[in-house]
Formats: sequence, structure tokens, C-alpha cells
Amino acid sequence: MKYSKATNYALHTMLFLVAHTPDKPIGVQQLADRQNVSPTYLSKILTKLVKAGLIESASGANGGYRLRRKGEEISFLDIIHAIEGTASLFDCTLDHPSECLIQQEMVKAEGQMEDYLRSKMMSELADKMRAWQQ
Repeated sequence: MKYSKATNYALHTMLFLVAHTPDKPIGVQQLADRQNVSPTYLSKILTKLVKAGLIESASGANGGYRLRRKGEEISFLDIIHAIEGTASLFDCTLDHPSECLIQQEMVKAEGQMEDYLRSKMMSELADKMRAWQQ
């Protein structure tokens, strides 16, 4: 299974925001520098996270991005859905009845994966990250 680079950058950005600066706005340049990515590209990703209600942007000299929700309320799945959407990863393209056995199994597997990702909160990873840095 493969997710886009945008999802990778979104997950790492959210981890940084949860672990280091939950209330303090961080500029896009600083966030981009941490991941060695273009600020323009990261801005597009951040816009999706804002639209999903995970972060908010603050304008002005001390502006930037900060969490809109607590880290304990943000799951991996929330971030993935903000970037990738909620469409199924597998779509049977064969012309046969809608009771496709392959499709049914793939949907079950996706459901199990989503349950796991829904249970993984960014705050758990942030706690581990802080412990490693001590």
C-alpha cells in the first residue's frame, strides 16, 4: 500500500506541531525547512489540513500554523483523509455482478486498516518522540 508524498509531509508536519508547539504558530518556511520541501508545496498541504479543521493559520508578523484540535484528538486517519480523501484504495474494474468477492475482501482489509489508523493518535507518537529526545 502506498500513500502520496503529500500524506508523508502532512503526517510529519502534524507530528512536529503536536510534539513541539501545540499553541504557538510556526511559519511555513520553518516547517518546510524541517522536511527539506518547498514552502509552496507544503502550503498546499497545510491548506488541506486547515480545511479539515486539524490546524489553523494565523496572519501577521508572528503568524503561521498551529493546532486547532488537541493532539489527543487527531488520529493518523484524520490526517490521511484530509490529504487523500476517503475513497477506497481498490476498485474492481471487471465487468461482473456487484457482488465481487475480491472487492468485498479488499473493503474488509481497508476497514481493519482504518480502524487501526483511527486508534493511533498523534499525541502517542509525540510522547515517544519527546522521550527519545531526552
